[in-house]
Amino acid sequence: MTVAAPALPLSALLRTATRPAHEHAETRPFVEALMQGRLDRAAYADLAAQHLVIYRVLEAAGDALLAADPRAADVVDEALRRVPAIEADLAHLVGPDWPDRIDVLDAAHAYAARIADAGTWLGGYVAHAYTRYLGDLSGGQAIKAILQRSYGVPDEGVQFYTFPAIAKVKPYKDAYRARLDALPLTDEERAQVVAEAVVAFECNAAVFAGLAARHLPA
Repeated sequence: MTVAAPALPLSALLRTATRPAHEHAETRPFVEALMQGRLDRAAYADLAAQHLVIYRVLEAAGDALLAADPRAADVVDEALRRVPAIEADLAHLVGPDWPDRIDVLDAAHAYAARIADAGTWLGGYVAHAYTRYLGDLSGGQAIKAILQRSYGVPDEGVQFYTFPAIAKVKPYKDAYRARLDALPLTDEERAQVVAEAVVAFECNAAVFAGLAARHLPA
């Protein structure tokens, strides 16, 4: 008698299945130039502007799910909320009139629209929350260090990468993954979550391509 192998936890499926799309996004020329210190504060401020439209929609989707689906309380966490931090960063980087000065890419609007569509279902929200928030808590911390070291951005300009309500990042990430794994999703739903997470990384790569067109030499 053959015993079926146990199904992988959702977090492990996400990590494995999204790896190629994740690596593609994080090696886009804009990201590499930013990490190598070859850009400027204006490029980082432009990235923050794109983040704002994306996170506004993501967090609105989370709030709507909290009101509609009791399961959402396990994955929609106030400690992760980023919109106020992004707005504060833009006020520091661009000035008090930042709402009139930022220019959001079509790719960022398309990304936000995808979240709005997918995020009406808990699994769709999970796919986008996983790619955004766990990335902010992981590679985002390296980006923060480079922004401060290479571009001289003070704490007031990198609040996006600061999570004051999370005392220790690794235990928090482990606990968040465990909550994802415990969600009562069917195998088909889990597959849909993974597929949507791949799309999320592709949307992110498209935003980076648009930023490269603005800030890198042809």
